[in-house]
Amino acid sequence: MPDGLLVDLPAMEVEGRIDRLRPALAGAGCDALLVTSLVNIRYLTGFSGSAGLLLVREDDLLFVSDGRYAQQAADQLVASGVDARIEISGTGQRELLRTGAEGVARLGLEAGAVTWAQQRRYDDDWFPAADLVATEGLVEALRIVKDEGEVARIEAAARIADAALAEVRHLLLEGPTESEFGLALDTAIRRLGAEGTSFETIVASGPNGAKPHHRPGDRRVVEGDLVVVDFGALVDGYCSDMTRTLMVGEPSPTQQRMLDVVAASQQAGVGAVAAGVATAAVDAACRKVIEEAGWGEAFVHGTGHGVGLLIHEDPRVAATATATLAPGHVVTVEPGVYLPEHGGVRVEDTVVVTAEGCRALTLAPKRPLVVA
Repeated sequence: MPDGLLVDLPAMEVEGRIDRLRPALAGAGCDALLVTSLVNIRYLTGFSGSAGLLLVREDDLLFVSDGRYAQQAADQLVASGVDARIEISGTGQRELLRTGAEGVARLGLEAGAVTWAQQRRYDDDWFPAADLVATEGLVEALRIVKDEGEVARIEAAARIADAALAEVRHLLLEGPTESEFGLALDTAIRRLGAEGTSFETIVASGPNGAKPHHRPGDRRVVEGDLVVVDFGALVDGYCSDMTRTLMVGEPSPTQQRMLDVVAASQQAGVGAVAAGVATAAVDAACRKVIEEAGWGEAFVHGTGHGVGLLIHEDPRVAATATATLAPGHVVTVEPGVYLPEHGGVRVEDTVVVTAEGCRALTLAPKRPLVVA
């Protein structure tokens, strides 16, 4: 792995997150919260396993998992500074949590993470003495503002993605299939130190570029293609996200205009990002440039989204969004134009909102021409 891609990452402020969550319980009408989303459990405790439940009370914190994670849970919660009771059981989790919830009159469930069948089981069998309360976004409201350690991890992932694209972009001149190029990019991301990719890499060449979320296939890249490459890396659970559109050979006049318009749109959007700005205003800044070019109907998606432990999280950056940006928000700005007869162009950066405006975390050059 090249020197400097993965530096020592600063610690995250995990130990204080439970204390920041507890005041929200009363406002949600509950005495305790059963956290079932593994992403939210990781955020609150540092636990990264695939099985766990977290019961948050005003005066107690109970983490329950199975025997596969006995040592991992102890290690990760201690390392994160989280003071919780840890109980390990493969068959007795219901009893452990029912006992842990004794005296709770109103138990909150994460509405977005609990199925109807699970809700019925919790109501009828696990917590019959409590009234169950559907809650939304209690932990997500904390996750939306990233601390220094979180931003450092997203930036480290972005650094790896930047380097991986620089390493493989010349391969487009060899006429690979979309799948072959995607595999080369994914392999470089892992070799450079990432845990993996943050989502399934998009490689969309020629007419496939007009499909914003095209899955790489067996079409070969040929001269005259625009190639949309949307990808990211994963570092310590945190995602990066970036899109670059590459041009194989000389662009046609229409392709060049698409490249120029989207570049200007993306620059306008990034320039609009600042604390106190509505995310809808960022979308409007991007959309205005594309609409003035006559391609408003060819910009078929929102401008961006938050990035963190998930590749898509709050705040949304779209015409219908209601969020206002604040320092510590990490969002993408990714306008695009999609014309089936010419291909697609999308340019995306991930930026962190600062008091002064924003700082780009994805730094790969935006020059589209692929040269040997």
